[in-house]
Amino acid sequence: MMRILEPAPQVLAFYDGRTGAAHPASAEMTWVEDGALSLGIASYAIYDGDQALVYDTHVSVDRARTIRRTLEERGVTRFTVVLSHWHLDHVAGTEAFADCEVAATGRTLEHLTHHRKEIEAGTFEGPPAIKPLILPTRTIETPGSLQVGRLEVELIPTEIHSNDALLLWLPEQRLLFAGDALEDTVTYVGDPDRLKTHLINLARLREMKPLSILPNHGDPVRIAAGGYGEGLIDATEQYVEALVETREGRQPPEAELRHLLSKPLDAGWITYFEPYEAIHRGNLELVVKG
Repeated sequence: MMRILEPAPQVLAFYDGRTGAAHPASAEMTWVEDGALSLGIASYAIYDGDQALVYDTHVSVDRARTIRRTLEERGVTRFTVVLSHWHLDHVAGTEAFADCEVAATGRTLEHLTHHRKEIEAGTFEGPPAIKPLILPTRTIETPGSLQVGRLEVELIPTEIHSNDALLLWLPEQRLLFAGDALEDTVTYVGDPDRLKTHLINLARLREMKPLSILPNHGDPVRIAAGGYGEGLIDATEQYVEALVETREGRQPPEAELRHLLSKPLDAGWITYFEPYEAIHRGNLELVVKG
């Protein structure tokens, strides 16, 4: 069941999953459960007056309708959707906002357009199908900003986790909405050839000196309490650096997750969540095979 959290003034997190219950492997497991609800996933809304920015539309249209209805009950009549990147668990509910502007990077539009037929047929990463798949109506190529009532929201295109990432920044609160660029316990690697680029861009995030970070995949308790500190960036850097060392033969490919991240875990920058062991094993296999 989706939980509505309030991590900051005029910010809502719509969180589902990460219950701690085991998800047995079966033919019924889909991308909704495996990697989204199993790890926990949040979509966010920034609102002021009658305006709201919805950051990702969750894993289904019914959840997205709950997001819209919740905001309408708070007086919102004008919506803008911003997609953090093109992965299915972040775009599946956009049909609920089909009458609104949908902003994303140009690469997000390219990826979704390229795979639209398979996504709508339910053959891209399997069912459930996302049909109709609502495409972005506005592309963001360079840093810019949007006005949400009296709030200025900065848009930050980057390449971390995926080559089409779009992050949000509330400068007055120094609050970073990180999409999947940062994740607790570890990031998911899609392109091992770009890990060093990810490190460069992670360093740029640190230069922003965020006071709080809200990732899409994280601990709901931490999110409800206001989010993560800069340590989430440090932990992600340390993990990506370890993957680079593994790929270059300087780190054994069987390195355990708790060993690689002992310092961030002991410091409380991140939390250990057992389902990320499978993500870690997949990351190691990918970087070793290239």
